[in-house]
Amino acid sequence: MQVIPILLLLAASTDGELAKEVEAVAEDPIVVTALRRPESIFKVPYSAETVDRKRFLNRQYRTTPQAFRDIPGVMVQETAPGQGSPYIRGFTGFRNLFLIDGVRLNNSTFRPGPVQYWNTVDPYSVQRFEVVKGPSSVLFGSDAIGGTVNAITRNPYGYGRRDKWSFAGAGVFRAATAEESFIARGEVSISYQERAGLLIGATPKQFGDLEAGDPRGVQRNTGYDEFAGDAKLEYFLKDGSRLVFLYQFVQQNNVPRWHRTLDNDVSFNGTTLGNEIQRDLDQTRQLIYGQWHKEDIGGVIDAVHVNLSYHYQDEVRDRIRSGDRRDKQGTTTGTIGLWAQFESDSPIGRLIYGAEWYHDNVNSFSTSNPVQGPVADDATYDIVAVYLQDEIDFNERSGIVIGVRWNYAAADADKVFDPVAEEQTSLSDSWNAFTASLRGRYEFVPDRWTVFGGASGGFRAPNLSDLTRFDSARSNEFEVPSPGLDPEYYWQFELGVKGRTRKFSIDASAFYTLIDDQILRTPTGDLTPDGEEIVIKSNVGDGYVWGIECGASWIFHPQWTLFGNVTYIEGKVDTFATSDPVITSEYLSRLMPLTGQIGVRWDNDDKRWWAETYVRMAARADRLSPRDEGDTQRIPPDGTPGYAVWSLRGGYNFTEKARAIVGFENLLNKNYRVHGSGQNMPGFNFIFTFSADF
Repeated sequence: MQVIPILLLLAASTDGELAKEVEAVAEDPIVVTALRRPESIFKVPYSAETVDRKRFLNRQYRTTPQAFRDIPGVMVQETAPGQGSPYIRGFTGFRNLFLIDGVRLNNSTFRPGPVQYWNTVDPYSVQRFEVVKGPSSVLFGSDAIGGTVNAITRNPYGYGRRDKWSFAGAGVFRAATAEESFIARGEVSISYQERAGLLIGATPKQFGDLEAGDPRGVQRNTGYDEFAGDAKLEYFLKDGSRLVFLYQFVQQNNVPRWHRTLDNDVSFNGTTLGNEIQRDLDQTRQLIYGQWHKEDIGGVIDAVHVNLSYHYQDEVRDRIRSGDRRDKQGTTTGTIGLWAQFESDSPIGRLIYGAEWYHDNVNSFSTSNPVQGPVADDATYDIVAVYLQDEIDFNERSGIVIGVRWNYAAADADKVFDPVAEEQTSLSDSWNAFTASLRGRYEFVPDRWTVFGGASGGFRAPNLSDLTRFDSARSNEFEVPSPGLDPEYYWQFELGVKGRTRKFSIDASAFYTLIDDQILRTPTGDLTPDGEEIVIKSNVGDGYVWGIECGASWIFHPQWTLFGNVTYIEGKVDTFATSDPVITSEYLSRLMPLTGQIGVRWDNDDKRWWAETYVRMAARADRLSPRDEGDTQRIPPDGTPGYAVWSLRGGYNFTEKARAIVGFENLLNKNYRVHGSGQNMPGFNFIFTFSADF
């Protein structure tokens, strides 16, 4: 693998002389998630990335999880085409936090391993994704461990003449051969004067059977259908404040968990074949919120942001194990969210502070269990928190950010199945947690080179999935309720550098995360009647994860850009590898292998034509945890083979408002899968995208 030497060569060439030769700094995107206020990525003392609408369309991603696969430090595992789950700095599931305009997608039923919920966010309704890597619990609370992603939704646009209505809109069409997929997005924006705007959009999607590379070919019954719709209204009040109302709807039908079924009939390097006739998932998600924003007030409080939201998430699993063995189960979660954030300029720095409350109301069912479904029935879960952050600038080139947070969580469940007594019981528990953060930055070349770093604390309170889950987990595992758990705690130490010139940019960082009392599945030694190993959860996990990330681009000719990235992550955690009470130190589950990407891009003089070719690479993933070794339907016995996949894409701008993009993914038709995935990735895949604004 040649990624590391190339990137080190690029980094070595960016010395002080090169910095003196360039005329200006490349413009950096603005993010709001890192500090809970707008700031340039270059200025924030965090590792942060953005994936805006243009980048999403140009790179022809299919789903929201795929939008993060080219970011250093991120591995996107896909159990099935409709079930992607990013691993950010070694963590996935409920140890990463997803926000929609600052509103939590995470709820108390999320699982620890790969989950499908991020794929219920329609990426075509999003203006940009903001990714902050590392713990962000001070600002965003429980679950913000590996990283925090904030989906900033599209606003109404096309505001025009002061005395009349204005109309604008946009459309996107995407089709792909190996995916047998068709995606269409249509939206219209209506505005009146400069006072009000309404955006309405719809995105129907159809996915057929995914065709892997040679010799695997078509993976039968991997397709599904989806429909997403959204509406956003904003109204500007006379006092300069703004009201925003959002509604989102997503419905996914018959999303298969393919690797568990008989359609998984060809082994991949020794994986176990599926043994169920069907395992499909229907999902519905609805979000409605109202927000009030007022900025530049000029008093003691300079800005105020208030949110009231209701998030509805429903999932139903339909499983057929044999002709007369069919069961259904499902969970419905309704979440009320209320938060307020304030900003004040003070003699001791810029203060950002606020409070939030989220309340989950959970109901679940199962045709095979009269007490509960996959989690407790008739249950509630509350999160209450207050936080304070102080940004202190020593001068224009340096500063620190200090933050603290207090968080309270409480779980109450009336219907929990006790597998020992085989009867209904209940559960009630609560937890308090404090966390803190100290970050800093120093621009050793003003506006061009900065070093950043610090220590960030994170925590995660046990949720209903930890405490009450009664459901199959990984391959050949069945999880039962585990009351009496304590919160998990984390500390991450990071040091990084950012460079921005007209011709060169680089983001590189090294991090070390301490893990304390992580909640892990551990075997009991007992089996279910179907032969699955019964597992429980316990606070056994003490350990660490460290890594190095680097991404760079270099304009070595006015029309040519070399770009690439590389990531290496290492980590271990204490666990019970067997049912014996002996703690061993094992690799983190689905540890990201050495991964990189290298490519070159060409733009013609007037920027109407562009093309790029790139190779995405990963080494063999053979650092397996005991649970990985038991996950035989997804992970081969000797680990997931490495791969190098060559692709090509390009585009043409017909006008400023109409553009077409063609992509040729996996040109050599390689048969490969991302570590931990349940199906192989597409083989040779021709993708066509057309987008237009009007």
